[in-house]
Amino acid sequence: MPTTTTPSRLSHPGCLGALALALALGACAAGSPPVPQAATTSAASSAANPLAQWWQRFNDPLLGTLVAQALQANTSIRSAQAALQQSRALRDVSAAGLLPTLSASGSAQRGRANGQDASNSFRAGLDASWEPDIFGGQRSGLNAAEADAQALQATLADVQVSVAAEVALAYVQLRGQQAQLAIARNNFKSQQETLQITDWRAQAGLVTSLEVEQARTASEQTSAQIPVLEAGIAKTSHSLAVLTGQRPEALLAQLQQARPIPQPSADLALDIPAQTLRQRPDVRAAELCISAALSRVSVADAARYPGFAIGGSLGLNALTLGALGNSAALVSNLLASLSIPLFDGGARRAQVLAQEAALEQARANYQTVVLGALQDVADALAALSGDRSRLTHLQGAAAAAANADLLAQQRYSSGLIDFQTVLQTQRTLLTAQDSVASSTADISADHVRLYKALGGGWN
Repeated sequence: MPTTTTPSRLSHPGCLGALALALALGACAAGSPPVPQAATTSAASSAANPLAQWWQRFNDPLLGTLVAQALQANTSIRSAQAALQQSRALRDVSAAGLLPTLSASGSAQRGRANGQDASNSFRAGLDASWEPDIFGGQRSGLNAAEADAQALQATLADVQVSVAAEVALAYVQLRGQQAQLAIARNNFKSQQETLQITDWRAQAGLVTSLEVEQARTASEQTSAQIPVLEAGIAKTSHSLAVLTGQRPEALLAQLQQARPIPQPSADLALDIPAQTLRQRPDVRAAELCISAALSRVSVADAARYPGFAIGGSLGLNALTLGALGNSAALVSNLLASLSIPLFDGGARRAQVLAQEAALEQARANYQTVVLGALQDVADALAALSGDRSRLTHLQGAAAAAANADLLAQQRYSSGLIDFQTVLQTQRTLLTAQDSVASSTADISADHVRLYKALGGGWN
């Protein structure tokens, strides 16, 4: 592709369809889809950079700190890192199998035969062996091990993406709960004032005790929501602490102070090139699994052909230990061997068929991962669009409800309306304000899910 071509954007109506077609064609191809190498084009690397640390675009330093802590200390990430180290070590084992082996040996023997005097024998030598990879079976095994290691590296990146998103979602949820708690407390305070006014009017004989009890009921119902929200905030704080590898109560003091719900810029999602979806770690891992499966088919096929081995030894024999360096006898031998599979009951052919079936499974899994990635992006974009539209209407409703509540309070104090109208306007205001806070948090969560769907959160 020419470097001068302008990258497509997710805001373009046809880019998702084009991307789906391109990825689906790659998944359905008869051969293996292109496997990303360690050094791909610089354009792909630069395209992924805006997603590498997307949480910083929420302009919330504490969120960035929590994500950084989670990426360092989260137990799932540490487990994935250990699995990657194990896979790399196994790859090195496969690589060593392509080289000759050399070992040193030494022995000392004392024996007696037919009543003769005991005699000593000392030996020191070098042994070497090598299996030439005539039909490429060992090389294919190394390629499979290398692909497995790269797939686990992509899996580690996928875990990092998930952990970063989980931290951000929990943090957004926490700030949303704190906003809802503030709304509940403010409404409780307003209802307490209304209860006081109603009580004064009852004492003056302007209203009955029915209105007083209704006002008290509304106040108590709002008050009952406060402990629930406080418990929810504590639970979310516990989740954030565990995600960052700490005890559940470790972040309670740090997160106690309420802060605004973090919001990215309105056009942030439109700045992401659509082709970065191919850089999702799970998509890369699925591609690499196909490469590993192809190599294992070659390993199984190479096992059907003859095997060769070359070995030899070079040593010194002497009757005394000191004679090993002077008058020792030089002993050497060289051995070449050939093994040809003649009859195994069809085991080797069956092994090839088994690996070919595993390859087909890997291809089907790749298609599943690609389709799931496309759905994740489409769902996140649909949710983001819907929640933005919903928030606009909810903000208008909340502003109108606040005006209605103020007018109702004033008219009730003047005796122009009954108390039922006041109760209704208070309930409407509480519901509208709570919905605004919830929808605001939903929009931030939608951005997080979009970044996760695009594979953001790793380099």
